[in-house]
Amino acid sequence: MANVAIAEGATPRPNYGSMSKDRRWALRWSYFFLVLFAIFFLMPPIYMLITSLKTSQEISAAGNPWWIYNPTLANYIELLTQNHYLTFFRNSAIVSVCVVAVTMLISVIAAFALARMKFWGSATLATGVFLTYLIPETLLFIPLFKMFAWVNETFDIQLMNHWWTLIILYPTLTVPFCTWIMIGYFASIPKELDEAALIDGATWTQTLTKIFIPVALPGIIAATIFAFTVSWAQFLYPLAFTTSTTELVLPVGIITTLIKGDVFNWGQIMTGALLGAAPPLVIYAFLMDYYIAGLTAGATKG
Repeated sequence: MANVAIAEGATPRPNYGSMSKDRRWALRWSYFFLVLFAIFFLMPPIYMLITSLKTSQEISAAGNPWWIYNPTLANYIELLTQNHYLTFFRNSAIVSVCVVAVTMLISVIAAFALARMKFWGSATLATGVFLTYLIPETLLFIPLFKMFAWVNETFDIQLMNHWWTLIILYPTLTVPFCTWIMIGYFASIPKELDEAALIDGATWTQTLTKIFIPVALPGIIAATIFAFTVSWAQFLYPLAFTTSTTELVLPVGIITTLIKGDVFNWGQIMTGALLGAAPPLVIYAFLMDYYIAGLTAGATKG
């Protein structure tokens, strides 16, 4: 007989050749979809870069849109010498830094309290904090607008059309999610650390500042990057609450000053968008590992 009987209880040998072939096909398909993914997401910024290096005449000409016949830096020079664009950039930078500071101050303390200082209703409150983040901003800006109008009528305090008003508004978007991320990261830290600190006589404040913040640094960096990205790229709130040119931030300022009626200055629009995307891009490039680690821990713990 050609067939070989397998002894009872013996484990059949795995087919390594078949496994290797399957693995090769899996890798090929993975690289194929990875290339498609890269092309799909890199085409817009590449096209923006190409357009920013063209003159208005070349942009409107009926030629190959992916080729630069007469490259120029005129769009960059003209935009960077305009006081309006520099004002937009400065307002965005100040607002983003302040929002990050306010967000992290609130989120770290709130997350530490909800994750480690267990009290009645802490779990429900933590879930409620995250559910707040799920409410779209398109539903929030109208009640906020009415609240600002009430403050103006009641206390004669004008909160509209000021760039610093955005420092009050943006934490409504950043604090809930950052708190949720930090809750997950704090919950992943062994309880023996804070128990040992409390036994040694440390206060809750000392436990937070000397133990939890150093250990949870990746989570804090992830939350910081998220808060900065949201405050830097936010469009709806500054569009609704600021109108004067000197009070605008970058996303709204580019649209309102470089689009006049039905005339689109595409070269400067693409240039302004590229320059505006540079700060978040630099931050992600240097801190991507911390960001992924923080989001992973926040999503799987707690």
